[in-house]
Amino acid sequence: MWISDGWSDYELIDASDGERLERWGDYVLIRPDPQIIWKTDRIDPRWRSADAVYKRSGGGGSWEKKEVPESWTVGYGDLIFRVKPMGFKHTGIFPEQATNWEFASSLIKKAKKTKPEIRVLNLFGYTGCATVVCAAAGASVCHVDAAKGMVAQAKENMELSGLADAPCRYIVDDCVKFVRREIRRGRKYDAVIMDPPSYGRGPGGEVWKLEECADELISLVCSVLSDDPLFFLINSYTTGLSPSSMGYMLSVSLGKERTARGTLTTGELGLPVSATGLPLPCGGSARWQKNI
Repeated sequence: MWISDGWSDYELIDASDGERLERWGDYVLIRPDPQIIWKTDRIDPRWRSADAVYKRSGGGGSWEKKEVPESWTVGYGDLIFRVKPMGFKHTGIFPEQATNWEFASSLIKKAKKTKPEIRVLNLFGYTGCATVVCAAAGASVCHVDAAKGMVAQAKENMELSGLADAPCRYIVDDCVKFVRREIRRGRKYDAVIMDPPSYGRGPGGEVWKLEECADELISLVCSVLSDDPLFFLINSYTTGLSPSSMGYMLSVSLGKERTARGTLTTGELGLPVSATGLPLPCGGSARWQKNI
């Protein structure tokens, strides 16, 4: 398991009976998490004094807030990200992804020693934390997400981290359609980060399920990799799609020759729970990286 334990402004205080007790900077939140199927004693008093609690209701839910601002910022190393309690329990940051940020940042910094430009494609880029990390490491980034508001927040996160002038393209578009256009244009990227949603609906109402589309999606995106790629990272929060399955599909799509020039690893992502010292599983990833 890859554990994101380098945070100071984020802490997973406790996890019990379908909920997380979390500290985001100066504020404590309670959010639902279906993977927390165990019940432990809620000894920490912050379970009863949290600043905001997300309550599920029917097919959705809402935040019950005390004195919590609409948004605030947290730091990760030298980088700054905006926290904003939003619909569907989200905050704009997936803290367990920090281990993947370190993976990408380290590879980019190493590659920059011999290659002046590293081009990264961040698909389903959400609020751009990975985009910020890659830009800070020295890459030029193309950030793609279908939600205009998320792309706007990605720009803001870049500005908060002092990277407003970094080479970054922000694209509001369907990721699959964008990649198909990039293939026709002949554009190539040295690295890909892909964090597709588990479930969604297309503009015509068609249902999209990751486990049914993952193989075709990975194969398509591999078509925009450069001849000498640096890394490919895919994340999933879909319980029906294991990290090993993603790794298998990624290896097949990369091809034997390209796969052999690097290392493929798969695993769960985790966050340390302060109350128990145990890691909370938070989805999984498959990583391929060039042997440098």
